[in-house]
Amino acid sequence: MANLTHLTIKAALDGLSKKEFTATELAEAHITAAEAARHLNCFVTETFDHARAQAKESDARYAKGDAKPLDGIPIAMKDLYCTKGIQTTASSKILEGFKPPYESTVSSQMFDDGCVMLGKAALDEFAMGSSNTTSAYGNVINPWRSTAHDKDLVPGGSGGGSAAAVAARIAMGATGTDTGGSIRQPAAFCGIAGIKPTYGRCSRFGIIAFASSLDQAGPTARTVEDCALLLKSMAGHDPKDSTSVNRPVPDYAAAIGKSVKGLKVGVPREYRMDGANPEIMALWDKGVEMMKDAGAEIVDVSLPHTKYALQTYYVIAPAECSSNLARYDGVRYGLRVPGDNLIDTYEKTRAAGFGDEVKRRILIGTYVLSAGYYDAYYNKARKVRKLIWQDFIDAYQKCDVLLTPTAPTTAFAIGENTQDPVTMYLNDIFTVPASMAGMPGLSLPAGLSSDGLPLGLQLLGKPFDEETIFTAGDVLEKAVGFDALPQTLQKAA
Repeated sequence: MANLTHLTIKAALDGLSKKEFTATELAEAHITAAEAARHLNCFVTETFDHARAQAKESDARYAKGDAKPLDGIPIAMKDLYCTKGIQTTASSKILEGFKPPYESTVSSQMFDDGCVMLGKAALDEFAMGSSNTTSAYGNVINPWRSTAHDKDLVPGGSGGGSAAAVAARIAMGATGTDTGGSIRQPAAFCGIAGIKPTYGRCSRFGIIAFASSLDQAGPTARTVEDCALLLKSMAGHDPKDSTSVNRPVPDYAAAIGKSVKGLKVGVPREYRMDGANPEIMALWDKGVEMMKDAGAEIVDVSLPHTKYALQTYYVIAPAECSSNLARYDGVRYGLRVPGDNLIDTYEKTRAAGFGDEVKRRILIGTYVLSAGYYDAYYNKARKVRKLIWQDFIDAYQKCDVLLTPTAPTTAFAIGENTQDPVTMYLNDIFTVPASMAGMPGLSLPAGLSSDGLPLGLQLLGKPFDEETIFTAGDVLEKAVGFDALPQTLQKAA
């Protein structure tokens, strides 16, 4: 029997349908792998017994011939998704022990399709970070190692637990949320694929909010096709979410294997930024040539307001977070630190429950929303955001997709880039513009750096045209032929 933890989701579904192995065997293989990799700290909460019960139900359906679309597939659930009766913390002390009385729409749909949940994946606290070092439950460690030094590396953020679990062959896929790059940047750092769909494509109901106008659910997996299979399960209209868009969900996997001949691929000149890793810029050029060789037409485009995207994001996102996180007050649920009066209880609870990065963003957000600065900062940022959106709309008059790097660097060592928050924020420089515009974006691994670390390329598409992204991503993935394993797994493969 093949090493079950190294199968793709597509291969696992084929094997399960042919009865080459059972869902229980598949789950146990991943549980064993997760137990052996606890040093990576991918999970805040392990749900192995829950997974065994779900796998048993999957086996019963396979035996009856009633298998569901993702029956028996072991996944990690980002600990931002409310899971009924199972601890959901957002990697924050303020929610430690919180067990939601309801299920998020996305996780409910995935369970209805037969997914098996191995655990709640760690993240930067309340999804605020680009390194997975702001969690109240310790750093997640990237399974990749640099050949230049022996330091532990960050997996990216905020969805580093999800990405590291998939890269380490602990889970076959994982859920994520992308506010400014939290699916795509960790995917690049960990050598896997991940897609942020169009804003409104997946329900946000039951997903703990960071910035409501930016947060969007999406999957990570080891291949573009696997992401397509997961997104089909995650997407769809939800009347419980007013930002959810009521339009049919395509069969995304059907977009795999198609030609890109005649497809117009835009290359935005503004993404050639000072300070970006030269290897990443060279890889970008190589990716452009690969798409050209596959029959695509390369088009030079401009996104002139890109240079303002990061600054605009760090006004709007903190503003929304300061509003969303006001609900954590020590009164209704979560941590409570008793005080002398109600205000004292609020202050003590929030001081003890929130980490430094969350406090920093709440303070920034409260400041830009204050009476004297609302127009100068928040309203101005909203206007610039509309210009960023218009840039993409104008570019898509000339092309079908955009090809860019995903991140300006490879995974860096834990502890680096932490003294200056602005340096950390720059990790999102290539992913934030599409988030601000609500456009879909896919990251896929496209090579290794000189020190043996994954490099990612990003495909950005038109609103609700994830199918074209999947087609282009599949072609690029096949042209790249990325099959490298994290150094910690190479002997076991």
